[in-house]
Amino acid sequence: MFARLLLSLGLILSLSGCEQPADPDRIRFGIASAPLNLDPRFATDATSERINRLLYQRLIDFDARGMPMPGIASWQQLSPYHYRFTLLSPRPRFSDGATLSAADVAATYRFVLDLENGSPHRSALALIEQIAVVDQETIDFHLARADALFPAYLVLGILPERLIQSAHDFHQQPLGSGPFQFLSYPGPGQLLLERRSDGQRIELVEVKNPTVRLLKLLRGEIDLLQNDLSPELLGLLREEREVRVDARPGSNFSYIGLNLADPLTGNPLIRQALAHGIDRAAIIQHLFRGDARPAETIFPPEHWAGTAELPPYVYDPERARALLREAGFGPDRPLRLSYKTSSDPFRLRLAVILQSQLRHIGVEIEIHSYDWGTFFGDIKAGRFQLYSLSWVGVRTPDIFRYIFASDSLPPGGANRGRYASPEVDRLIDQAEGTENLQQRALRYRQIEQILHQDLPYIPLWYEHQYSASAERLEGYRLMADGNYDGLQNVVLNQEQRERQ
Repeated sequence: MFARLLLSLGLILSLSGCEQPADPDRIRFGIASAPLNLDPRFATDATSERINRLLYQRLIDFDARGMPMPGIASWQQLSPYHYRFTLLSPRPRFSDGATLSAADVAATYRFVLDLENGSPHRSALALIEQIAVVDQETIDFHLARADALFPAYLVLGILPERLIQSAHDFHQQPLGSGPFQFLSYPGPGQLLLERRSDGQRIELVEVKNPTVRLLKLLRGEIDLLQNDLSPELLGLLREEREVRVDARPGSNFSYIGLNLADPLTGNPLIRQALAHGIDRAAIIQHLFRGDARPAETIFPPEHWAGTAELPPYVYDPERARALLREAGFGPDRPLRLSYKTSSDPFRLRLAVILQSQLRHIGVEIEIHSYDWGTFFGDIKAGRFQLYSLSWVGVRTPDIFRYIFASDSLPPGGANRGRYASPEVDRLIDQAEGTENLQQRALRYRQIEQILHQDLPYIPLWYEHQYSASAERLEGYRLMADGNYDGLQNVVLNQEQRERQ
């Protein structure tokens, strides 16, 4: 095949001297970026969150509609302000053999609630007034205000109390009770885990360049990759008989973030012009080759708090130009903005397409690309006018408080664009104090309507999830939110085991 010939040539040029993995029993998973923090009290990037799900157990989990269900604990609502959680039997064990107890749960959440510790997850848990350990299996949470969805907020990975007290460095030496245990960092950008059920070792290997990641899969240097490939590269993989490609619709919300403290991007006329100047349908059709669906808000319509009733921001260049003229910009005075993105080639290509589309309405975009750590650091610090990112794994509407409440500024929250709306603040408070879930969903939909009008984010799409795996693997299952949960079941196939 011509495509395979080109890829082989690229492999020779790009990866000369590369060798087969030394340990054939090890499953190697190629990822686009290494985790920034394996301490769940501080992790905010997608890769860290996904890996922490493998290393640590959580009190609750979620069903397909985003409703909370027991993780390692069941619960009772003793009063609107009092919840009792009981650890399920048998209680999980940390990877050092110690049994997880209610004291560990209390220590984890108390640490996050302590303002001096600077956890970015504190704002979602600030309604907790007191935590009381009843016995080794039972823990009580007393709230400052009623919230019928409170159990859904308890998603932190549980850490051992004794190591919290000794200021253990969980990023360098994670220790949890999840399905995997940490073994080592074999090299830069590499993380070695062991599945506790059967001892299967899985190495996560950072390969930033997507073409190199694909070539390593074809060469046999990695066994599995997930997402972060251009549609062209994904199409080439689908032609390879030795590679299995799986896909499913996704729920991760992609958006353009704007700095509302900036005099330009803080202007609602400019934000509306940008929204009408982006041809999302063309990008989904031609760039994503149909592997995405348009989004108007964070939650897809199938989520219990989602809505399909928001009118889309249709591509309308004339409307966009009229809005810019109203804001004081035109052919003699073009609007110039900066756009920050990662150095991933596909994200750069998307930035160039957005740049071209917006130039058509009279907006000049200057693109700045950075390695992931620098890029994400700038976004968290508010050093941007425009940027593009995705919210991944969002299950509960408390995200509205975390990213849109006026008092959720970093590092205590993720209101990076400095959005402030007294009406949204009021509706967030009302929703969280509403016991009836239908009424609560109505409040969240009202919030979504205001956000859709105010445009602190320009909504883009929900990208599909996909994976590509070598012939020697079987059993990997994709998750709609892109989590790595499928690593719990992936195995070397029977033929591979017999060869060993």
